[in-house]
Amino acid sequence: MNAKKVVVIGAGTMGSGIAAHMANIGFEVSLLDLTRESCNALFDRARSARPPHFLTHDRANSVRRGGIDQDLHWVSEADWVCEAIIEKLDAKRALFAQIEPLLRDDAMISTNTSGLQIELLNEGRSESWRKRFLGTHFFNPPRYLKLLELIPTDDTAPEAIAAFTRFLEEKAARRIVLAKDTPGFIANRYGMWSMIWATHVAEQLHLSPEAVDLITGQFLGRPRTGSFRLNDLVGLDIMVDIAQNLQQRCPHDPRTADLATPRSIEFLMSKGWIGEKSGHGFYRRENKELLTFDPVTQAYRERVEPSIPSLEKHGKLPLGQRIAATLQERDEAGEFLREYLIPTLKYATEIKEEISHNVLDFDRVMEWGFGWQMGPFAMIDAIGPENLGFESPTYYQSGQVLSHSGEWQPRPTEPHYLSIKGFPVIEEKGTYALVDLGDRITGVVLRTKMGSISPELVRDLTELFTARPDDRFVLCNDGRCFSVGYDLRFFDERIDSGDMKGIDAGLAELHALGELMEQRRIVAAVHGYCFGAGLELALSCPKIVTAVDAQIGLPEAKVGLLPGGRGTVLMRLHSQGSIKRCVEVAMNLIRGESASNAEEARILGYLRPTDQTVYHPDRLVFEAIEAAKTVEPSGRPGWTNLEGPISGMIDREIDQLNNAGKFSEHDSFIGDRIRMVFAKPTSYESATEMERREFLELCGKALSHARIRHMLQTGKPLPN
Repeated sequence: MNAKKVVVIGAGTMGSGIAAHMANIGFEVSLLDLTRESCNALFDRARSARPPHFLTHDRANSVRRGGIDQDLHWVSEADWVCEAIIEKLDAKRALFAQIEPLLRDDAMISTNTSGLQIELLNEGRSESWRKRFLGTHFFNPPRYLKLLELIPTDDTAPEAIAAFTRFLEEKAARRIVLAKDTPGFIANRYGMWSMIWATHVAEQLHLSPEAVDLITGQFLGRPRTGSFRLNDLVGLDIMVDIAQNLQQRCPHDPRTADLATPRSIEFLMSKGWIGEKSGHGFYRRENKELLTFDPVTQAYRERVEPSIPSLEKHGKLPLGQRIAATLQERDEAGEFLREYLIPTLKYATEIKEEISHNVLDFDRVMEWGFGWQMGPFAMIDAIGPENLGFESPTYYQSGQVLSHSGEWQPRPTEPHYLSIKGFPVIEEKGTYALVDLGDRITGVVLRTKMGSISPELVRDLTELFTARPDDRFVLCNDGRCFSVGYDLRFFDERIDSGDMKGIDAGLAELHALGELMEQRRIVAAVHGYCFGAGLELALSCPKIVTAVDAQIGLPEAKVGLLPGGRGTVLMRLHSQGSIKRCVEVAMNLIRGESASNAEEARILGYLRPTDQTVYHPDRLVFEAIEAAKTVEPSGRPGWTNLEGPISGMIDREIDQLNNAGKFSEHDSFIGDRIRMVFAKPTSYESATEMERREFLELCGKALSHARIRHMLQTGKPLPN
């Protein structure tokens, strides 16, 4: 399926989110609502959504907007028509009757729903339609949540299912689970039950929202939001709607009685307090302070940080072991897990055959869609049925998964979805580890905290890349980020002791490492944070392969410095084709700008045209390995002496910020140092020498030292 044009019908929360996601990737997207006016109004809301739906303003502007009443003929251009209107059977059927005569014979058509029966939507449709019609259940917001439940009907052609699945995984950056056409599919049937059941148990045990969120957050291998914060994010009204729908459609399931609206949610909804979107839910922010709704008093109070001994006692154990140990405790965590988790896991075993094709799919929905570290069946294995009080088989063993019929089947291989942690370690160095990525490619995995750059790491990498001039490498991190930059403690300690020579020596070693890496076959695989010296080393690699939502930048000005590991010089080199561009990039450094995603990073000048963006987060390692197979040293651009008044142009920009009250005197001083490196040198060598010299001058300023120390103490910049 070679789709390029997508038409999304319905500009509400999900429709706009799907349109934004597809536009971000680069598809030609058209978005339709009832009228052009309603489409534009809803789209404007999507533009200002937080977290942002769109990568950049340009991606948002690329979406063509129209009304069903005037522009429905656009569907005749589409490779894929994605319907995402109100979840009512009659409304969807009426729209499909209008669409079908306009569709191309080879276009895919889908309905997005969180639980309507897909088969019922085929009523009155032709055989051609039925063969290429499926249900989709995107998770919201699509840009950030990769799971898509795909629901074929009995009439959907197998080749259409296969082609659409490939398209969604390879081109639309989705992880696909084929779900059965049952109420709520897997995600809402089980996930919503789990959310509401947690609220019921908390009420029964009189536990505070803070305590439950602490137990059901990272301790349980789930996102730190925990249960009640997740309720607010989803929306209490949405939860109740889904729960009531499941109760009506699943009379055969005795556990749907547990989906009755909890008392606390009933009270909050009676006040119109439906969670994050209303500003009030189980939590409420007031003057930067987070208040908690107390279900007992039915009033808000100051948030209390709970202390639960068993969580502290067992928190560092592996997930299954810490849950098993806590289940034996007599405190509130043990009691809550016995009342909540055991029934939750048992419920999965009761409905698995009805709602899923296999337990792997079931687990993946909860892992990919809800952010659980382990789905229910993997968790049963990890905890051990003997600790749960009910009989259960083992569901996973080396490369195999237990089928619903009780037979062991091979776990599907997925060569495009790789994790650095899945490769064998060759050597542990301390500051880094070497892993065998296959095809004679070595992964260099940063082992420092948050990938921070230190003198020891610089020396170790220099030794490695010097000793292996002909090898191919992927520089990466298997933690939450690539690198937060140079360890500021190095500068703080040496400024305190007056050791400017030590700082200069550290910069010289960092420069030398960067120049060495330019001559090697190295790909940087970037995700999470990539700041400061981390970006300087990444840019020293011939190629960067970055996850689309990596946060990238050179924010040194905010800690009183300039990019001193060749960052200032590299930015000058990469932008020297245009004086206007040079000034823009210089000002980005002077303001300490960072990008919230890879496309913003390109706009700011932090990525090169040859650097690659990966839109599917799980494909980053695969794409980096593929790039490493062919990467060659490209050499740095030759130095070009710029014609024109670049120095004065940068100076004017700094003055304007100063006069507008947006810059302090010290901001201007830092900006002047960066201006010097951009405007004065006549060669690469003189530029790197000046960069180091200006960096040292800033280290000698008390205001810069104050910024460094404030960042170390608070994690926030000091605007002095």
